[in-house]
Amino acid sequence: NDFPQVNLIANTENRGFGAANNQAYNIAKGDYFILLNPDTIIKPSAIDNSIRFMQSHPKCGLCGGRLIKPDGELDPSARRFPNSWFKLLTLSGLSDCFSSSSFFNSYNFGGFDHQSAIEVDWVPGTYTVYRRALLQQVGMFDERFYLYYEETDLCLRAKRVGWKIFFIPDAEVVHVGGASSKTRKDLQFDAAGSQVLKFRLRSELLYFRKNYGLVSLLANAGVEMGWHLLRYLVNLLPRRDQNKDKRTYSFALVKQIICAVKDTHWGTVSPPIPW
Repeated sequence: NDFPQVNLIANTENRGFGAANNQAYNIAKGDYFILLNPDTIIKPSAIDNSIRFMQSHPKCGLCGGRLIKPDGELDPSARRFPNSWFKLLTLSGLSDCFSSSSFFNSYNFGGFDHQSAIEVDWVPGTYTVYRRALLQQVGMFDERFYLYYEETDLCLRAKRVGWKIFFIPDAEVVHVGGASSKTRKDLQFDAAGSQVLKFRLRSELLYFRKNYGLVSLLANAGVEMGWHLLRYLVNLLPRRDQNKDKRTYSFALVKQIICAVKDTHWGTVSPPIPW
């Protein structure tokens, strides 16, 4: 009653990020749509600056803003499309060790200070502004992705038909990171602690199989599985007893990859919701 202009959609089950946002899109009006995670705080003028930028760049189909953590640290939000090479650099720690390198941290545009607008491959769905014309052409989120990779998939579809995607610095948003996911105490999280491991692996397999085929799926899953098998074996060596937790995590992750492959039928089928 206090906000008559707001339409509340009260689902009886968690349909997933993509499906829930599709529901909102189907009843929304206007030329632009804003997606905002619940664990965020929008800084003043962020929305106005985003719309102004898109109005002056008619080929910009969607844009993302400058994300910062609650302590003020930058949360990199300009991304290239994922592949097996980027995965290996991330798993090995090279992308973190050389975060300013345009080679080792190319996935996150290493060396980019996030102080200027730049065309990117995709931006996180934490804060994103979409143009209606884009969504009318390529559609909204693929609901097979229950959580993760739905925005990457949409950005790839947009780029393939000629739309441009931008990061803009003067749309600043504070992002806690993983706050919603962490309410799931029954599930294992990845090493960074921000993504539900089972969900991430399933969506990753679906994304690569859908967009690049079986070979790409095998390459990406193989890199991660191979890395953790090697990590497990290395930590079995003498004087490595203190690394029991690393062995446990690597072993569990390999099992989860195998489960994800089975659950998605090699990336061809999305398991029934809710995951």
